[in-house]
Amino acid sequence: MQRPPLRQAKTIDNVFNSAYWHLSQQDFTINEIRSKLERKTENQEWIDTVLARLIESGYLKSDFEFAVRYCELAFSHELGTGAIRRKLQQRGVSISEIDSAIERVMDEQNVDTFEMATSRLLGKYDNFHGTNKEKVFAQMTSKGFSRVEIEHALSQHPQRDTLRSKLAVKADKVDLSSEIIKLYNKGKGLTLIEQELKQRLIDLSDFEETLYQLTLTGDVDFYHSCKEELAKKRYDLTDYKQKSKAYAYLSRKGFSSDEIKEAMRLDDEA
Repeated sequence: MQRPPLRQAKTIDNVFNSAYWHLSQQDFTINEIRSKLERKTENQEWIDTVLARLIESGYLKSDFEFAVRYCELAFSHELGTGAIRRKLQQRGVSISEIDSAIERVMDEQNVDTFEMATSRLLGKYDNFHGTNKEKVFAQMTSKGFSRVEIEHALSQHPQRDTLRSKLAVKADKVDLSSEIIKLYNKGKGLTLIEQELKQRLIDLSDFEETLYQLTLTGDVDFYHSCKEELAKKRYDLTDYKQKSKAYAYLSRKGFSSDEIKEAMRLDDEA
């Protein structure tokens, strides 16, 4: 929806009043106030005069003074330097002014961003139930902290051992039998199945027993699966190079040497 046009200033006093009104609401940078006044009038001489007098009287801060004040408030609310830089750049303050302001305030107030990150993390999380490592990092990063600062804060948290990755949380809900069967049905052999489950941080302490039970029930038969995977390809097993390629293919699929040799032997007999 398009904003209605502002009533245009008829005198320089109207421009002053507009500037005063905006600055009574909150602090603005010089460029932000200029932008607002340019909606009020096209008379650049009036705008320049108003800005100059506001700066001279101390009513409008220079970009550096604005950045210093912003840093003081931000640090008091436990915002890291990353968020400060991002916010001030969005408001048109140069990076050199921002860095100078950050350095000054950190020096004057003895700001320790590692301690600040630790304090914010402790204040936000009593424990890490109901969340995961990725969410914690994303939340802390949005507040301006670096990865090193976040890792330091986590190392100081009494419940740090309860923080788990999204993958690990998801792995807790997995049924091992079902996951083995899913991968088996995709034509994957034992070693590849075990490797993929490990990568997904699934607990494999019962892997051998579970696999044994699945073998007894006939849900899993790697010799049969290996033969089926070989049948899907058109390798000429009478050719040495083709046979080597077939062996390498089945090996990458996770089948054992015995399973591969049996599949090839049976194929030769067929």
